[in-house]
Amino acid sequence: MPDNRNMLNFVLHFRVLMRKIIHIDMDAFYASVEQRDSPELRGKAIAVGYGEARGVVSTASYEARKYGVRSAMPSLTAKHKCPGLIFVPPRFEVYHGVSTQIREIFLEYTNLVEPLSLDEAFLDVTVNHKNNPSATLIAKEIRKRIFETTGLTASAGVSVNKFLAKIASEQNKPDGLFVIPPEDAEKFVESLKIEQFFGVGKVTAQKMHGNGIFTGYDLKQRTETELVRLFGKMGHELYLNARGIDNREVESNRITKSISNETTFLKDRDNRILLTVELYHLATEVFGRMQEENFFGKTITIKIKYADFKIITRSKTLPYKITDFYQMWPVAREMMKHIDLSGQPVRLIGFGVGNASGEPEKKQLQMKLDLF
Repeated sequence: MPDNRNMLNFVLHFRVLMRKIIHIDMDAFYASVEQRDSPELRGKAIAVGYGEARGVVSTASYEARKYGVRSAMPSLTAKHKCPGLIFVPPRFEVYHGVSTQIREIFLEYTNLVEPLSLDEAFLDVTVNHKNNPSATLIAKEIRKRIFETTGLTASAGVSVNKFLAKIASEQNKPDGLFVIPPEDAEKFVESLKIEQFFGVGKVTAQKMHGNGIFTGYDLKQRTETELVRLFGKMGHELYLNARGIDNREVESNRITKSISNETTFLKDRDNRILLTVELYHLATEVFGRMQEENFFGKTITIKIKYADFKIITRSKTLPYKITDFYQMWPVAREMMKHIDLSGQPVRLIGFGVGNASGEPEKKQLQMKLDLF
């Protein structure tokens, strides 16, 4: 006789099996926009970002990815991997405009759209404006509409929940479509490398490998209790995902609470000028994302991790919402002047903006379906 928790999971899973979820992911979005707008860049290895010593890659074209260039990679590393790499400064206002065009296409099909960023979103088309019973046909239509409207390609994943749809969208990139029918879900998940599970990063993957977990099949052999013991709260989600279960709904009203970024140095630093320069780069990246997501907070936070791993945060709430970079940068620079650097050198520095509501913040930084 199953316990109450397992019975609840069964009921929720059965309900989820009736959902029709699409995950749309634009292909190398920023880089593709730049290649679209500048014909001389087409077919070339490009990276959107700044090529100076402390720059990072925002997005790399598929031509650059063949050399191992990836998002969030330091510019110097990217240049080493691909000596002919062309850096193009980001144009966030352009990307935001294209993203708005794409979002309008989504809304023609359903109001249940959950954006994850400018270039990807979940859509629940179980009930849709076109009265189309096939999520697969809707995904094909949307991809076609995106290309006709923007000149850009998108990849799509179709399945019965968010976890499976997101994994599916990665299978035939770029410009592809992949469907995971409910009857194939468990077998498909068993075949995945553990690194393909959403939320499993390098550190978690290494810990899994150390415990003999390399694939979805391996993961499925572990009990929920064991996974919680090894991975904390994440263990509950891993237990369900290993069985192709994801009970989360598509949330059309997701609210961004804060935007932040941080850098861990290869060598600890105690030079205030160099730290301020790094803070400036972090602030420009955070403000770019604020513009992308139409997020305007009031609270600025600086995070410092010293060489001894002690962490401090310093926050300041402004009397206005930040809509311009130079409303926040002088404040952040002044805050940096009062960070204590007399003891330990700095291992990590972070910058964030939150509190879009203007409220005082706590101290913080951070069965077979016809659709298939």
